[in-house]
Amino acid sequence: MRNPKILVCSGSSRGGSYNGKLASLAAKKLAILDAEVTHLSLKDYALPIYDGDLETNSGVPDNARKLHRHFQGQDGIFLACPEYNAGITPLLKNTLDWISRVKEPGEAYKNKVFAIGAASPGAFGGMRGLIGMRTILEVGLGAMVLPQMVSVAKAASAFDERGALTDERADGQLDRLVDALLRATRIEMSH
Repeated sequence: MRNPKILVCSGSSRGGSYNGKLASLAAKKLAILDAEVTHLSLKDYALPIYDGDLETNSGVPDNARKLHRHFQGQDGIFLACPEYNAGITPLLKNTLDWISRVKEPGEAYKNKVFAIGAASPGAFGGMRGLIGMRTILEVGLGAMVLPQMVSVAKAASAFDERGALTDERADGQLDRLVDALLRATRIEMSH
């Protein structure tokens, strides 16, 4: 059986983003465990704010089509989800919305396994945003989301100079999540 194809993405495009660091660390851990990792930045796929009139008049933007192809070609997806005001980032929500509008063959959300995590400077570690992300992915988009999540609190001091997590609890959560993602994708690939 081939190695699982896993896409890793952060819902933040800010330089120095804690969730960018979390996504990079997840990509590294997945690659060490022999996943075929695609790590992309949403900064490279700029999209206008979703607007039904724009879609009707101009169609779905090319970057949404490119992202759809990236998503649909994967067995699993790891999303690092920043929390803004107890919800998900506008960048991530807008991206998911545009991808859902692509009417090309292949599923971007269904028939693959999603893992979600967050890193936040606050004490909750992005947990409130993760709850919203789970609802969007599962209820709104029909995705299968693993019950495990990683939540990195006090993220300003949670990563060392090499990008590793200094908090053993959070690092253990990430290790268990990466293992669960690979196990679940292998199960889905065997069906």
